[in-house]
Amino acid sequence: MERQMEVQEIFAILHKWGIHTLGHLAALDKQELGTRLGPEAVCMWERANGRSNRVLKLVRPPESFEESFEFEHEIETAEPLLFMLRRFLEQLAVRLGAIYLVAKELTLRITFGNKQTYERVFKIPQPTNDVDLLFRMLQTHLENFRSEHPIVAVALNVQPIKPAKEQFGLFEITLRNPHQLSETLARLIALLGADRVGTPVLEETHQPDAFRVEPFAWAVASDSSTGASAKEDVPSGQPSHALRTAHSTAALRRFRPAVSASLLLDKDTLAHVRSAEISGKVINQRGPYLISGNWWDEKSWARAEWDVQLQDGELIRAHESQGTWKVDGIYD
Repeated sequence: MERQMEVQEIFAILHKWGIHTLGHLAALDKQELGTRLGPEAVCMWERANGRSNRVLKLVRPPESFEESFEFEHEIETAEPLLFMLRRFLEQLAVRLGAIYLVAKELTLRITFGNKQTYERVFKIPQPTNDVDLLFRMLQTHLENFRSEHPIVAVALNVQPIKPAKEQFGLFEITLRNPHQLSETLARLIALLGADRVGTPVLEETHQPDAFRVEPFAWAVASDSSTGASAKEDVPSGQPSHALRTAHSTAALRRFRPAVSASLLLDKDTLAHVRSAEISGKVINQRGPYLISGNWWDEKSWARAEWDVQLQDGELIRAHESQGTWKVDGIYD
């Protein structure tokens, strides 16, 4: 800021002297100019006479790997769109390969006739410049893509990265074909929806079979603490009983999902079980074991479980929730 004010003051003095052009400034005496106006005026005199050397600072602008195209006529089918995307990928692959980079992420943007824009980001499981693999990712997604308005423009952006080099240990393995798995997941998501495809994760609750589906992660960390034991389905704090204790060492072979059933009661006692999988007279039973959770929010649940022995010797677990009976499984 001080230097800028000093330069402006020098300009004002030069104008008072009648110096209005570089030629007038260059004609002045260097020593006299420095004596009167200081070193900053000397630098200005040297630049006017071509005696000043300044090192150029090269600034490389960030390179953008993006291709776009506006269609002359509105399109309503996928063939012209896929044709342009194939050309985009071929051109981008050449540009990336020339500077030894690969694609790690694709961003597809489609503009419709009503000026709305659709954008989708494709995570590449194993960065690559293989045009066929990248094109299959786009084609798989667009096979089930539907729009109410015609398409007027398309753009494809690539996020580059240096090729990864990883050396595995003797007993470490990786996916045989990450791209094939990615393509399969894309097809499943297109058919079933994104909320139904992923990795099941157990919820932190005592509710049996409570889980959520999280998006598939390519780097999966093994954690033995999250493993569920098939032999222990009794929540902590649940009362123990002779029949349940006797079969606590037996594995419960669950039905997934639980089988709907009809249970006949005789004076609040289970008398007969009838379902698509198991039917028979009840000769021994223990229960009900009342369990519940999440009473503080809208996810509240409650159920009563029974351990039942049928006349043919089979041991089953059944439960009642909101007036509905279901058979959870058979003890092996």
